[in-house]
Amino acid sequence: MIWLLIVVALIIGMLLPVQGGINAQLRLWVPHPVVAALISFLVGTLMLLIASYFLRNNFAGSARLAAAPWWVWFGGVLGANYVLMAIILAPRLGAATLIGLTVTGQMISSVILDHYGLIGFPIHPVSLGRIIGASLLLIGVILIQRF
Repeated sequence: MIWLLIVVALIIGMLLPVQGGINAQLRLWVPHPVVAALISFLVGTLMLLIASYFLRNNFAGSARLAAAPWWVWFGGVLGANYVLMAIILAPRLGAATLIGLTVTGQMISSVILDHYGLIGFPIHPVSLGRIIGASLLLIGVILIQRF
């Protein structure tokens, strides 16, 4: 089962530069990067509404949703920020550099989140191997950008 999850994660990762490129191209047809990001999110929202309908998922009751911590709403803000910044940065940096930097940033943040067990992640203390791994990602980005 873990291999299936790994394959799905790889495929999702492979689609991120495609998404960035498509959204950057959409930007050429609208007046501002924010409009391109909005269109992207509207289409994504529509797709999720359709999927929710066919999967017969119910939305949480208002009382349950109101009891959620304030910071759970921030995920949408972070997603919108990523899409907007990818639209702006993709044509300037290129797919490999943009995604390399994005993955490196994700790894650095993930090591910190894991170390402290923040926002529901299980604790995985920082180790020399994790620091070397994140450093190798950064070195890889430098090599990709340079060559």
